[in-house]
Amino acid sequence: MSAPAARNVLGGPLVACSFEPLTGWFRDGCCRTDAQDRGEHTVCAQVTATFLAFSRAAGNDLSTPAPEHGFPGLQPGDRWCLCAARWVEALEAGVAPPVVLQSCHESLLERVSLDVLLGHALGAQA
Repeated sequence: MSAPAARNVLGGPLVACSFEPLTGWFRDGCCRTDAQDRGEHTVCAQVTATFLAFSRAAGNDLSTPAPEHGFPGLQPGDRWCLCAARWVEALEAGVAPPVVLQSCHESLLERVSLDVLLGHALGAQA
C-alpha cells in the first residue's frame, strides 16, 4: 500500500512551490517534510527583499549563491520552502513574506493558525 499523498493547509493536494529555483527538503519542488527535516521546510513563501535581509541578519543568508550546495541564491519574488520556525520569527518581527497556501504543507497548522496564514496569503489584501 502506498503512502497517502501530502496535503496542504487548505486540505487539498500539496501543490509544488518552485522548480526554479528548485526548492523543498527533498529538492522536488514541494514543501514536504519527514522526521529528518528538523527545520520543517513546510512554508511556501514568495520571498521579499525585507525578508531576505531579516533572514541574513538572523544567520541564514538565502540570497548569496552557494554553488557547492547547488544553491543559486534567492531574489525577491522567488518562491522557496522556508522553515516554519523562521517564518514564525519573521511574522513576529513584522516581515513575514506572503505564502502560497496550496503549497504549504498541512503540518504547518501545528505552528500557525489558518487564519494567520490566510492573512498572509499571496495576493491577500491587508
